[in-house]
This record gives sequence, structure tokens and C-alpha cells, in this order.
Amino acid sequence: MKSEILTLLRDRGDYVSGQELCQRFGVSRTAVWKAINQLKKEGYRIEAVQNRGYLLLAEEEVYSQNALKSRMGTAWAGHPVSFYKTLDSTNLQAKRDAEGGAPEGALVVADMQTAGRGRRGRSWQSPEGVNAYFTLLLRPEYTPDKATMVTLVMALAVAEGIRETCGIQAQIKWPNDVVIHGKKTCGILCEMSLESDYIHYIVAGTGINVGQQELPAEIAETATCLEAECGKKISRAVLIANIIKAFEGYYEKFKDTLDLSGLQQEYEGLLVNKGKEVRMLDPKGEYSGVAEGITDTGELLVRLTDGSVTEVYAGEVSVRGIYGYV
Repeated sequence: MKSEILTLLRDRGDYVSGQELCQRFGVSRTAVWKAINQLKKEGYRIEAVQNRGYLLLAEEEVYSQNALKSRMGTAWAGHPVSFYKTLDSTNLQAKRDAEGGAPEGALVVADMQTAGRGRRGRSWQSPEGVNAYFTLLLRPEYTPDKATMVTLVMALAVAEGIRETCGIQAQIKWPNDVVIHGKKTCGILCEMSLESDYIHYIVAGTGINVGQQELPAEIAETATCLEAECGKKISRAVLIANIIKAFEGYYEKFKDTLDLSGLQQEYEGLLVNKGKEVRMLDPKGEYSGVAEGITDTGELLVRLTDGSVTEVYAGEVSVRGIYGYV
């Protein structure tokens, strides 16, 4: 009920009487009073005036389960949401939840991770109070060969969520790095549990550098954070809610065709690789070309020096002018 009260107070922008809250939620005035006081303890500034009711005053950043739940305007994605002050990893927790029967759309959010991971087993710095770390649980009915496209769908959703929240244009470095002004601000790690040709579940984990911070020396020149780029404070709860809303819409389009044909134009419009010289770091040997876009199943199309076009399925791809590659 607390998150529903919070949503109503925020949407109304004016006093809401205790009587209305009682009738709306079918509870006593004492129950409403207790819920309001619990919200105050979380950090919300709520004014109570006799004969007028309750007013939510201008919000500062409140990062909690109720903050997230009250903003989750989606049909299924982000429901339920579980918030933790500290976790080993949101992906690991989402896997534990999945094994325990959590439904598709369950969202795990942490203020801090002690064992955050990126692609290829790399660690992901996860300090408290500044960044967004979250994982969405999916229980797809499609075959495992389609699952690789989910990471591109999430990258598209992150870019849209950043635009909606911050008012700045983010781009995508294929397949799923989200970059602003040539610097990485987000990493995405999708993992799945499968048996033969059946997917038990997918966990789509995302880490975003949000608040002003001193980045680790090894990435200080190649990474950035949202507040440094947009010059204002960003609510992590609002950001996550906007990303999950965007993901729900994009994912439904993906499921309609089980490919990226319905999202290809939008994805390519944000693709920082497109038209740029790229270098493929293939174990069999490096080679270069010019990226031309993606296939409808998410492979990167690269025109080689001999004029032929090859499809890049996986691996490291460096883009001239991005992350120090010049």
C-alpha cells in the first residue's frame, strides 16, 4: 500500500485527504497514518495538515523499494521489484529468485554490489550511492538461438531510458555498450539457464554509471557518468523505471517476430559503429572494415577492404575514435 499511496500523492501534486486514502485502499485512518510515517522514515517529505490531508513535498533522491515500485508504470516488466542495499550481484540474486519460482518480469535492484561482473568475467565496480545496478528476469518460450538478441533489446531500452530521463542522446557500441560522447556509461550482461533447446530463464543485468564519481584509473579515460554529461542530478529510481518501460515495449516488438526487424532501424540510428572503421579482435586474427549496420538477427555487418560484406556474430569490436582507438 505504501507505494500506491506514494504514487497517488506524486500524481496529485496537491493535498490528498486521509478519508480519500482510506476509501481508496480500504483501510483505516490508523493504517494510512502508519504508512505515511514509514514513507517519512524512508526519506520522503510529506506534510500533514488538518482538514486538508497529506502533501508530498519536492522530492530529493529516495532510493528504495517503494520509490521503484511507485514509478513502475508497466504491465509486467518490473513486477515484482526487490530492492537491496547490498548484494553480491543482481544477476546472482535474480538467478536465485528464478530457481525459487519468481515470475517473468521480476526485477532485482541493488544500491551496491560486492561481486559485480561484466562480460568475459571482468569485474564491474559497484560502489554504493551513485550508480544503478539491476537485473530483469525473463522466462521466454522461444529457442536459445534467439536469446542473444535480448542484450541488443536491453541496450536500446537503456539508451531510450537515458534520453527520457536525462534529455541527452546516448549511442550503442555493438552489441550492447551504451556510450555518451564516445565514452562508456553502461554495461549489460545477459545470462541464461537452459536444457537442450529449452530456456529455463534469462537474467538481463545492467550497470549504469549515474552519479558524479571518481572512476577507477583503468577506465577513467574511457568511461563517463550520466550526471557529468547532463550537468544535473539524476534520480536512479526514475531512470530504472524509464528503462524498464522502454524495454517492455521493445521486447514485445521483438517477440512479435523473434528477430530485430521491428527494431533494426531504431537500433541502427543509435549505432555508434555505423559508417565507422572498426577492428575485429578475432582469436584467428585481427581484421578491419567499415560497419554498415546489423542484420535482423543482430549480427554486425562489416564491409571489408576487398568490398565483401561479412557478418560478425561475436567477439571484441573496436571502433575508431571510441575508447581510445584512433
